[in-house]
Amino acid sequence: MGTFILAIDQGTTSTRSLVFAADRSVVASAQQEFAQHYPADGWVEHDAEDIWRDTLATARGALDKAGLAAADIAAIGITNQRETVVLWDRATGEPLHKAIVWQDRRTAATCAELHAAGHEALVQARTGLLLDPYFSATKLAWLLDAIPGARARAERGELAFGTIDTFLLWRLTEGRSHKTDVTNASRTLLFDIHAQRWCPELLDLFRVPAAVLPEVCDSAADFGTTTLLGGEIPILGMAGDQQAALVGQSCFAPGQAKITYGTGGFMLLNTGDRPVTSAARLLTTVAYRIDGVTHYALEGSLFVAGAAIKWLRDGLGIIVEARQTQEMAARLPDNGGVYMVPAFVGLGAPHWCTEARGMLTGLTFDSGPAHIARAALESVAFQTADLVAAMQRDGAGALATLRVDGGMAANDWFCQFLADILNIVVERPANLETTALGAAMLAGHRSGAWTGVLDSVAEQGGLSRFAPRLAEAERSRLVAEWQAAIRRATLT
Repeated sequence: MGTFILAIDQGTTSTRSLVFAADRSVVASAQQEFAQHYPADGWVEHDAEDIWRDTLATARGALDKAGLAAADIAAIGITNQRETVVLWDRATGEPLHKAIVWQDRRTAATCAELHAAGHEALVQARTGLLLDPYFSATKLAWLLDAIPGARARAERGELAFGTIDTFLLWRLTEGRSHKTDVTNASRTLLFDIHAQRWCPELLDLFRVPAAVLPEVCDSAADFGTTTLLGGEIPILGMAGDQQAALVGQSCFAPGQAKITYGTGGFMLLNTGDRPVTSAARLLTTVAYRIDGVTHYALEGSLFVAGAAIKWLRDGLGIIVEARQTQEMAARLPDNGGVYMVPAFVGLGAPHWCTEARGMLTGLTFDSGPAHIARAALESVAFQTADLVAAMQRDGAGALATLRVDGGMAANDWFCQFLADILNIVVERPANLETTALGAAMLAGHRSGAWTGVLDSVAEQGGLSRFAPRLAEAERSRLVAEWQAAIRRATLT
């Protein structure tokens, strides 16, 4: 058996496959972007066939680039965009409708009705989540109602449901395996994270037939075998993207946390074997389940992180590349009193103000493009500080470090400012491909090819550390001015 691991990283805008060596280095990768579909206001869909085609093509492409054959691959790990829903025919494997994406808001009215009827307390108690169209259950119910005959066929056991991981597994195993892992199951609003099973009460509430559901496994488990890559390869790892990044950052001990900065920002704090119920409307979710032992996490989301930098480029035209923001911010002695509240689509945790809109405050005739660029970077750090404070109010305790990944983590100035505002050490891994790496580590562990890779005391190599160096008085002033800007943006 080989020691290389193939990781499939299926994201919201692209599909990537990466080959990792036993030292966790990337040997080769292939990536393919795919189309986004917006059939109505607030609706977002993907063609699951596009995703499948790109998955197979990039997996084969990565192996070709690495010069490896199926026999060299110890296992496959899969990580995926979470909450996105696919419904397909068990006999043919064909989707009945385009996949409904996690960003889709078509079931907002349904969620509001369930909330008004007093069901959120049950949902949060069982799942750790809130009633929101972000999650999978109302999307699945919509498909069962909107597609003629789908509900009756589902009840007869003719249809299969899954998040993207489950659909890809079905296709890779040519219909032999209908499974998911506990992290993806925990994002559906249908899974009891305490009893570790599909919840009959929630299936009734959301009108979902149990016959469509996949089997729920550990995050490192025997999911099946594919023969579509030139030989038999076992599929042994699976996790939703943010949980995979937590594993990839080696945050195995309670109190360790990571945040991934992409379009938005997703922070997960490992709370060990104890699920923490949030008073700040953060999410309680499964971090991973390995060898039958479940670890939980608190999760908080920023709606806008890298999207603010994209707006500087595409909306304002003041930068051509994201990396320009580092030099622009660094050349200023301070922020000049300019603050950005990036509430372009409202504010997420812990503010939860969907009516808020973006705001720039403190502008004077001395303000220029560099001040706006710096304000955009600072806004992400300030939002992160708000998340950390909310987690501490929920009893998480003081963080010693925060591990960062994603595109913005490549910006040294941003990482230093984040450390200054949080007043903790910020750690950045040498390899920012932590999501795919997490899937590879799960598969490597299960295969036995990567021994000790999930050891709770394992230390990552090549970390860059940013220690706080800002005076407390200056930190307090900046945070107070940010909070004043937040108050203005949330006045409705």
